[in-house]
Amino acid sequence: MADRDQSKILIIGLDMGDGNLIRQWAEEGYLPALSRMIKQGTWADLKTTAEVLHVSAWPSLYTGTLPGDHGVYYTYQAGKSDQVAKRIGIGQYGKPPIWKILDEAGKRCIVMDTPYTFPEEGYNGIQIFEWGTWAWYWKPMAVPAGLWRKLKSSCGTYPLGYEANQIGLGSLDPQKLRDALLSSVRTKGAAVQWLLAEYPWDFAWTVFGETHPAGHYLGDFGSSVSAASQLGRDVYQAIDTAIGKIVDDYQNNVTLFIVSGDGVGRNYAGWHLLPEILKQTGYLVDLEKQPADEIDQPAAKTQPQKDRLKQLRSLIPRNLREMVSKRLPAALRDKLMARWAGSEVDWSRTHAYCLPTDLEGCIRINLRGREPEGIVEPGEAYRALCDEIAALISGLVHTKTGSKAVRAVYKMHETFGGERMDDLPDIVVQWENDAAIDALSIPETGITVKGESPDWRSGTHVPPGFMLAKGGAIFRGQTLSGCHVTDLAPTILKLMDVAVPTYMKGQVWEEII
Repeated sequence: MADRDQSKILIIGLDMGDGNLIRQWAEEGYLPALSRMIKQGTWADLKTTAEVLHVSAWPSLYTGTLPGDHGVYYTYQAGKSDQVAKRIGIGQYGKPPIWKILDEAGKRCIVMDTPYTFPEEGYNGIQIFEWGTWAWYWKPMAVPAGLWRKLKSSCGTYPLGYEANQIGLGSLDPQKLRDALLSSVRTKGAAVQWLLAEYPWDFAWTVFGETHPAGHYLGDFGSSVSAASQLGRDVYQAIDTAIGKIVDDYQNNVTLFIVSGDGVGRNYAGWHLLPEILKQTGYLVDLEKQPADEIDQPAAKTQPQKDRLKQLRSLIPRNLREMVSKRLPAALRDKLMARWAGSEVDWSRTHAYCLPTDLEGCIRINLRGREPEGIVEPGEAYRALCDEIAALISGLVHTKTGSKAVRAVYKMHETFGGERMDDLPDIVVQWENDAAIDALSIPETGITVKGESPDWRSGTHVPPGFMLAKGGAIFRGQTLSGCHVTDLAPTILKLMDVAVPTYMKGQVWEEII
C-alpha cells in the first residue's frame, strides 16, 4: 500500500461523454491520447441510474449511492412539503460527495466544475463552481476566498458564451457552437493544468462540460456511432489533446480515471404530451375544467382563481417572452416558474401531475401528508394509483407509427429505496427512440393528444456510461463487465486507504487494483 499512498488520483469527467464514440474514434486514430490510455489501462462500460433519471448519474458517481439516497435527479424538483418543483441548491444531497469524505480523512482535494454540486459545510479543500460549465446549477464562485479572482487573473474568462439554462430547448448554429467549444476546451485544459500545478493535492476531480452541448447539438448520433458529425468529433479531438497535456504533466505519478455517467442517442421523447394525457384521463384537473353545475355553489367561491400574471404572460408572443426571461435574474425567473407551474391546477381534484423535465416523463402523485394540498392516501391507495397510471402510460401508442411509444415505466417505490424518495418523481417514463413523437393515443378510448416537441436538440442522454482508468495501481489492458456508476466512489476510497461508508451501494473494482 505504500506506493498507493504516494500516488495522486485525478478524475476527469466528460459530461454526456459517449464511450462508444470514444472507442470508435480511438481505433480510427482520431484520439491518440485516449487510445494510449485504453491500451495501457482498464475500460468498463457502466450501468447507470441515467437509464431511469438522466441527471442522477453524476450524483451517483459522486456519492456511491442511488437516487433514493442522494435525492438529486434534475435542476427543478419537488420535495416533501413542496406542491410544485423548485430549483435545487445547498442541502439537497442526502449523502456527501466523495471529496467531503476524503477531506475529512485529511486528503487535499481540488474539485472544479463538477455538475450538480453545491458548497459543502465543513469542506476545507478547493472547489470551483461554474467557471467553465455548460449549465449553471449553482453560481460562479470558488472556495477558499480569493481563488476566483486568482483563477480569472491567471486563466482569463471561459469563452463559451452559451449557458444551457438561458438557451432552454432552443436551437444553436452548429458551426458557431463548434468553434466556441474548441476554444473553450483549450481554455479549460490550460486552467486545469494551472490549478493542479498551483495548489498541492492528493485528489482532484474536474469535468469537461463541452461534450454535453456537442451531444445535444452537433450531429445525429442515432443507433450507429458512424452517424455522428465531424463537428462533434472535433470537440472530442480537442478534449483528447487537452487530456494528453494534463497526463504528460504527471506521467506515472497519477492514477487517472476518465468517466461519464451516460452517452448520446437520438432525441425522441414524448414528455411534452404527458400533462395533456393526464388531463384527458382525469388525473390532472385544471381550474377552468370545473363542472358547470358546481360554479354557482357557495363552495366554489373558495376555489383559487386563475393566476392573472400567467394570463398576462400568455398574451405576450413567445419569442418576446423568451427574450425577457433571459434577462431576468435567475432567482426571480425560478420564482415565477414555480408560481406558474401550479397556478391553474385544481389541487382539490388532481391526483397526479407532471414535474419539470427535458427527457423522461416525470409524474408526481398528489399525496396526502407529502404535498400540502395532497388528496391521495398513502399506502395501498398510493400504490394502486401508481399501478393504474403506469399501466395507462405503458399502453401509449405512437400515433404516426402505430407502435409502442414507451420503452419502460418505472415506479420509484419499486426501483429505488432510500431516505430521499420524497425528492423523486413517483413514476418515470422512458420513451422508445424510433421516431419523433408529436402525437400519442390511448387504445380503446379514442383519446389522442397532439403537439410538436419544443426541444430542438438532435441528441440526448442514453446509457451506458463508461470508465477508463490508467496508472498507479491500475492493471493494463483490461475490460471489466457488470460495473455500475455507484462503484467509482468506493473504489477511489479503497485506493486512498479511506474507509468505505456502509451506505454506499457500489462495489470496489478489486479487479483493477
